[in-house]
Amino acid sequence: MMTTTTMKRKAASYLFRYSRNFHSDQRFNLNRNNSRLLSGTFLCCKTPIIRDSTPISQYCRNAYHASAINHFRMASGFQFRRFASLSSVVQRNPSFSRLNSDDIDFFRSILGEKNVVQDEDRLLDANTDWLRKYRGSSKLLLQPRSTEEVSQILKYCNSRDLPVVPQGGNTGLVGGSVPVFDEVIINLGLMNDIISFDKVSGILVCEAGGILENLSSFLDNQGFIMPLDLGAKGSCQIGGNVSTNAGGLRLVRYGSLHGSVLGLEVVLADGSVLDMLTTLRKDNTGYDLKHLFIGSEGTLGIITKISILTPSKLPATNVAFLGCKDYSSCQKLLVDAKRKLGEILSAFEFLDNMSMDVVLNHLEGTRNPLPSTMHNFYVLIETTGSNDSYDKEKLEAFLLRSMEDGLISDGVLAQDINQISSFWQIREGISEALMKAGAVYKYDLSLPVEKMYDIVEAMRTRLGNSAIVIGYGHLGDGNLHLNISTPQYDDAVLAQIEPFVYEWTSNHRGSISAEHGLGLMKANKIFYSKSPEIVQIMASIKKLLDPRGILNPYKVLPHSLGS
Repeated sequence: MMTTTTMKRKAASYLFRYSRNFHSDQRFNLNRNNSRLLSGTFLCCKTPIIRDSTPISQYCRNAYHASAINHFRMASGFQFRRFASLSSVVQRNPSFSRLNSDDIDFFRSILGEKNVVQDEDRLLDANTDWLRKYRGSSKLLLQPRSTEEVSQILKYCNSRDLPVVPQGGNTGLVGGSVPVFDEVIINLGLMNDIISFDKVSGILVCEAGGILENLSSFLDNQGFIMPLDLGAKGSCQIGGNVSTNAGGLRLVRYGSLHGSVLGLEVVLADGSVLDMLTTLRKDNTGYDLKHLFIGSEGTLGIITKISILTPSKLPATNVAFLGCKDYSSCQKLLVDAKRKLGEILSAFEFLDNMSMDVVLNHLEGTRNPLPSTMHNFYVLIETTGSNDSYDKEKLEAFLLRSMEDGLISDGVLAQDINQISSFWQIREGISEALMKAGAVYKYDLSLPVEKMYDIVEAMRTRLGNSAIVIGYGHLGDGNLHLNISTPQYDDAVLAQIEPFVYEWTSNHRGSISAEHGLGLMKANKIFYSKSPEIVQIMASIKKLLDPRGILNPYKVLPHSLGS
């Protein structure tokens, strides 16, 4: 904990006093205005319309020119509305077979009665995504317990032209983990064993159904951590994380899964098993094929095992929650943090005042760490290191200098684990708060940091008073979560948002999907981020590995290329 002596050495002119009013805990407060240090102390839009007879050419001609509403009723009687643009009409692949009783008998013969699920309530959950945005009509959920069972399932489905959708925790946001039509759902939740862990190298080998939080708890007991941290960690599975190349809150420190994942075991569409489950840090023998499957969203193969490099758990964690006057200050703060915090910087998140407002109004139990005034922007900085006193001194010096330079208007430094959790709850709770606030249009964009917030301001100008536009995300790696909140879904609002949001991102050489993937939602939008030549190569790889197109059809690649 910061001492008065330490702070006096750093800034003798600063005054000290105590406050016990924040979360019933003590707080350290930086306030530039008076130069004091206070120490001590539900539904989303853009669901494609699913039809069996509309020609693909029709939706291309009608792109962005019309929209429709589809109603469906859940078993409980609660009615959901799905909004969609006709540009996203999907036609069921006529070459796919329909499920019959012989298929059910075969699956029972290899999985047993219990793991062949036809119960309507369980199927309802498996057919519907987390946002209640997409709903398929699958009549069958399979729960394999081993790679061999996955192999048998796929070999049979491939021979019968039965499409399948791999499913993990079903926490995705773009419709990638649920059926579009009647695809057979293959859920890997029962494949959750930890196969091995090497305490010397920190390499974990596990099955794909392991829940991220459970793996993190296991590693915590071993003195290690997972290299990724997500808000959905209590439900998401590591296989789904890898197949979507999930980013999360630690990417600025540990990089993407393309760097952390050392090896994979993957089952291809024909049932053949690719054993790439190496635990070697270096292996330069030919093409590194595992990278094809990281981020492919289950369209090239089903990941069944993962080998991943995990960092050591460091004993010193510090979190600061800061108020900034403008986005320019946030950018400068990021540059300085990278230079002056260096090796201990582990997260750099930002949110605007609209984000803070929606959290405070819609997320129960959340309080503003800086209650004296609302700031235009907020930044959460986390550091992790091996020396608590050194890290604190380094962070405090950085915060003092940033305050003197006018980059920080106010701030608090967490004094214990409860305050650390409360700070993170604000950042991680934005998505949940938005769902409670009403209708929300969500976009996950990667942009040059200096341009990230320009699209938020452009969207506010474009929409005026018809919507609340919110911007937050991973400033440390240039990932903006653009959210447009309205009382209810409105075709006129959607027409103002799309295709503008994609065109703006493309014009600024950004990506229309930073970490959520393409799924069904953005499959037809891929050309905003990838050239036709690149997309054609992707389609060729898909054709090579899944010639019948049974793996997660209608996802990732544009529907005009066919599944």
